[in-house]
Amino acid sequence: MGSPANAPRRAPLTPLPPHPGAPVVRPHRWKTVRRFVRARAGLFGLGLLLCVIAMAIAAPVLAPYDPTKQEIINRLAPPMWQEGGSSRHVLGTDQLGRDVLSRIIWGARVSLGIGTLAVAISTTAGLVLGAIGGYAGGWADNVIMRAADIQLAFPFILLAIAALGVLGVTYVNVVIVLAVSGWVIFARIVRSETLSLRERDYVQAARAIGASHARIVRQHILPNLTPTAIVLATLELGRVIILESGLSFLGLGIPPPATTWGNMLAEGRNYVRDAWWLSSFAGLALMLVVLAINLVGDALRDALDPSLKID
Repeated sequence: MGSPANAPRRAPLTPLPPHPGAPVVRPHRWKTVRRFVRARAGLFGLGLLLCVIAMAIAAPVLAPYDPTKQEIINRLAPPMWQEGGSSRHVLGTDQLGRDVLSRIIWGARVSLGIGTLAVAISTTAGLVLGAIGGYAGGWADNVIMRAADIQLAFPFILLAIAALGVLGVTYVNVVIVLAVSGWVIFARIVRSETLSLRERDYVQAARAIGASHARIVRQHILPNLTPTAIVLATLELGRVIILESGLSFLGLGIPPPATTWGNMLAEGRNYVRDAWWLSSFAGLALMLVVLAINLVGDALRDALDPSLKID
């Protein structure tokens, strides 16, 4: 039987207000931000890294001189606070009279640019190949992992010497060599993560309802690999910047007159006793940038790791 026509209507249900002691539910992304903000070292590293990036972008405005301008009459001038120094060259000049401060500012642009491009390429290649190998398995996994093992068997310096000796030392070739050296790290770690993800219940359910493999990888595998890839890319950036400086120090990096921190270290090694500032300030800049990147990477790892209960 239906309800009587004159029966009173029920008021719509309204949600009860939360209990004062009940926990507040926040989106997952805000929890991640809160975890990162609580990491004081990560915030310090992020601030320092942003300052270096801003300095590199604004190099034409911030640099007091052209980094390639030579003034032989002012060669090997000490920093302004040392005897014989001048406020015209705050950090002194090198053996050709070029301003050290201007070269450090412009060197940040080259080092960060090469590192960012190389890491972007290696991250993309390693993420795709690792996901394919871990999800597909079989011959595809064997081919990708054996290629990774073969590359790991060669020391990086020998690989760089051979590749750059054949291809030539150019900006593009240096980026390619550095990218090739880093994809293995991403591929091996992403593969191990994919082997675990493909057995999860939601992946099995998607496979049971007829979802294609490409759809499963795109919507269920890759999104869960993103936090791992971000942390790896952040830490890899510091390693790549060190490698680029090492190649430049050995004469295999960006050739002069381009300004890089590695070139400054190489040019200043013959003047360590008489002109310590030539390599010291470039080495200090390199150390601070890599330290900032590692601090940000550690903070991101702690913030993005769901197994850590940091609230």
